[in-house]
Amino acid sequence: MSSPVKIPFKSLIVIDKGNSTPVYLQIARQLINAIQRRVLVTDIQLPGTRALSIELGVHRKTVIAAYEELYTQGWTIIKPNKGTFICSKSDFEKPDPLLYNSTYLSSYPTHTGFSFKQNILLDNPPSLSNCQLAFSDGLPDTRIAPLKKLGKMYGGILRRKTSIKHLGYSHIEGNEFYRETLAFYLNNTRGLPINKGNVLTTRGVHMAIYLAACVLISPGDLIIVGNLSYYIANMIFQQAGATIHAVPVDNQGISVEAIKALCQSKKVRMVYITPHHHYPTTVTLSAERRMELLDLSSKYGFVILEDDYDYDFHYTSNPVLPLASADSEGMVVYIGSFCKSLAPGLRSGYLVAPENLIKEIGSFRRIIDRQSDMLMEQALGELLVEGEIHRHLKKALKIYEERCAHLSGLLTRELGKYVRFKSPPGGLAIWSEWSKELNLMRISKNCLNNRLHLPHTLLYQNDGVTAMRLGFGNLDTDELTRAVEILKKSVEDAAMG
Repeated sequence: MSSPVKIPFKSLIVIDKGNSTPVYLQIARQLINAIQRRVLVTDIQLPGTRALSIELGVHRKTVIAAYEELYTQGWTIIKPNKGTFICSKSDFEKPDPLLYNSTYLSSYPTHTGFSFKQNILLDNPPSLSNCQLAFSDGLPDTRIAPLKKLGKMYGGILRRKTSIKHLGYSHIEGNEFYRETLAFYLNNTRGLPINKGNVLTTRGVHMAIYLAACVLISPGDLIIVGNLSYYIANMIFQQAGATIHAVPVDNQGISVEAIKALCQSKKVRMVYITPHHHYPTTVTLSAERRMELLDLSSKYGFVILEDDYDYDFHYTSNPVLPLASADSEGMVVYIGSFCKSLAPGLRSGYLVAPENLIKEIGSFRRIIDRQSDMLMEQALGELLVEGEIHRHLKKALKIYEERCAHLSGLLTRELGKYVRFKSPPGGLAIWSEWSKELNLMRISKNCLNNRLHLPHTLLYQNDGVTAMRLGFGNLDTDELTRAVEILKKSVEDAAMG
């Protein structure tokens, strides 16, 4: 049909002359969009090239080029002595005048047109803010990371002709050179008698936990965690269909007696621990309990998932060796990363386990992530060989120890009437318990009003606990001083009601 409805093409097509896309192509694409969205339906006649060029305020040759593009792609047909017509196959015979606007054509749906399963376990988005001051979960200070050295190393690798091999598909377990140097590094620093076949690299700790959970956990399996425990790990276990049972945590770490009692009555599949600095309370699992837990694992056959996210920073003594270093039965799956040591944006985690499990997890990993970042892992491996990471950690340890002491002093002097805490033996966060009458969410809102971000994920408040996990690693001493000033005012305002 030659359309009985006058279509206002000027309202359908918006030309942006500042756009790098040629004008004729802008016109063609918007007309195609109108066809696809059934605004322009079959047999509608397009205006003549001269008429449309006048309506749009462009040269006629531009419209001719746009029409040629439509014809080439098969959206129109040319009828001799009649004109250009839409030829898309459509059940719609008449256009809807209400849709004659560019806003409709350029919009994207706000919701799907189909239903899907929404999991309430995942309804806990990260808390982000533009505030210059923010307490973290225990993140490092990226300002002191050896980024210049890493960048120089990365650029040098890209310039090598031999690095072409890193740009294709390779080992699903990760960069082979990096895994070899990482195994050597973990042997020297953590006492893990491993080789590259025992290492699978991941994009951070969360991915390692997820991969381990997918391979090792079946729906209905019982997983033991501490009370309190890492909420993201718990989400992963529940997503895998596991049942979570929390056992007490005291100043010696997770209760092995409670684990033993549970094993005597139920089949336990896995125990998840953060033994070096328990998350979130920062206590260290005692040497005695470590050995008892290994014995229980061997006796009852449960997996120990050891998340050693905070191993590199210990202030009062040498770090305690991981349970994996004493594992002779193959019951421990060890997880670590350089995300807390270097920068969280460098997604450089790893998983250590017997080779048969590494192969199985590698096979599973390839369906969600074919391989890791081979170039970045090559750079990290070379930084390990050169000792650059060791030098950085040695320097960072002194900085973070100073910040830990500074925050501890501030909390004692400025907020001592409201808070109780024990300065942690290591790590990048302080576990602080507050007066029960305080509303922590109100304190968080007060802080935000004063440009200090105190994320809700750091707040723990129920009938049994009123506490905050205050990460200090990302703030220098001056920033910590200003942050505590704001925190003090916010606490005092909340205390007054």
